[in-house]
Amino acid sequence: MASPAEHGCSAGGGPWGPGARLTLRRPDDWHVHLRDGALLQAVVAHTARPFARAIVMPNLRPPITTAAMGAAYRQRILDALRGSAGDAAAAAFTPLMTAYLTESIDPDELERGHGEGVFTAAKLYPAGATTNSDAGVRDLAHIPRVLERMERIGMPLLIHGEVTDPAVDIFDREAVFIERHLQPLLQRHPGLKVVLEHITTAEAAAFVAEGPGTLAATITPHHLHINRNALFQGGLRPDFYCLPVAKRELHRQALRRAATSGSPKFFLGTDSAPHERQAKESACGCAGIYNAPYAIESYAQVFSEAGALAQLEGFASEHGPRFYGLPLNPGQITLERRALDPDGPGLPAVLELANGTGTPTRLVPFHAGEQLEWALLEA
Repeated sequence: MASPAEHGCSAGGGPWGPGARLTLRRPDDWHVHLRDGALLQAVVAHTARPFARAIVMPNLRPPITTAAMGAAYRQRILDALRGSAGDAAAAAFTPLMTAYLTESIDPDELERGHGEGVFTAAKLYPAGATTNSDAGVRDLAHIPRVLERMERIGMPLLIHGEVTDPAVDIFDREAVFIERHLQPLLQRHPGLKVVLEHITTAEAAAFVAEGPGTLAATITPHHLHINRNALFQGGLRPDFYCLPVAKRELHRQALRRAATSGSPKFFLGTDSAPHERQAKESACGCAGIYNAPYAIESYAQVFSEAGALAQLEGFASEHGPRFYGLPLNPGQITLERRALDPDGPGLPAVLELANGTGTPTRLVPFHAGEQLEWALLEA
């Protein structure tokens, strides 16, 4: 990462005052929902703008369970990006596909998809834990052959780490999952690479930090910025509803310490999960926060507030590739620090995005109406 002095930082503004520029190796997003169809067309360019690669979640309808389905979805992503942002954008972005684990999935199909370069990893959704997870796994005891095969071939397991036991409080489901399921899983499969995704608790941060080298975690921008109070400020706020739900302030602070620590066990995964305006305001109030439009700027603000900008490149651009055994990206992005204006406009309250249908997709972005100190500059 380039030093602030190399960027001619403004006099009197400190090393990272307004006008300072921060150049990073081009980052990756190790957890994103791009959806499909018109919604995919609307959102994919926001992820491809800063990120060179993205681990794409497979919880479509039907879920991605075969190599052929994964390859076809990858092509739809690239076609949508080409249509919305052009050939250069599509050529510069690599979707990394994942398989959706069901209790009937064929280990041979997983191995074939992994060997052919279609599947980078496989995703474990406990049945009923989140959006489109009904086809997920009810009990890890039902998929031992799958896990043994993944361990043997070096295929990472990505976990939505929550129990779905209705007797367990929703704010405790991550911690209980670690105790009941993750700890025994790591003991049974010591060679299996595991990513505990979108962690939300101090317990998860500590477990990952103290765990084996085969265990890592992703952290979202929204879980670094908000605690559970955000759901109820000024009324019920569905735009801050996600799964796992945001937790108490002590957990948010633990996540910020983990993300900014420099530990290679933690890396960037936005869990950006778009739902159209009417779906967020429906009786369901669908779970998911759309943070892709300003994700890297959001992370930069957290690291800046923590006095840890020197650690951002590792978190965003290095720890993930090294855990997955992939090369670091050759390109760079540059962020510029802006002066905040208390009377100035914030980010858009609603984005109206072209989707190829003639009727735009309406999405509320994370940080809607707010100002962010860091802005991504165009290359």
